[in-house]
Amino acid sequence: MLVSVVQRGGRRYRALEVLRFFGNTFSYNKSMSKIMISLPEELLQELDLEAQRRSVSRSALIAVAARRELARRDPDVVAEAIARSKSRFLQAGRFESADLVREIRDSRR
Repeated sequence: MLVSVVQRGGRRYRALEVLRFFGNTFSYNKSMSKIMISLPEELLQELDLEAQRRSVSRSALIAVAARRELARRDPDVVAEAIARSKSRFLQAGRFESADLVREIRDSRR
């Protein structure tokens, strides 16, 4: 009978030991974590179809989506910035934009 042997950290493990002690995460890179998440079935189907279309793994697609979401600006911060801008425009009062352009142009001469 053929028994596969795997080495890790200076120790040799038989295949059955690997499954018993490490599950299916034995070969994972140390910088990778394995997680369990719950998703609606229809979302999982969409993810799988999109991953297949892009020729990437489900995990890779979820990682890209998570990075994109984390890179987005906080909607509350954006709303505060818009409110500050509106306030500044109101404080500026009425003005003629052509006069401002002429003033800037003439100051460069």
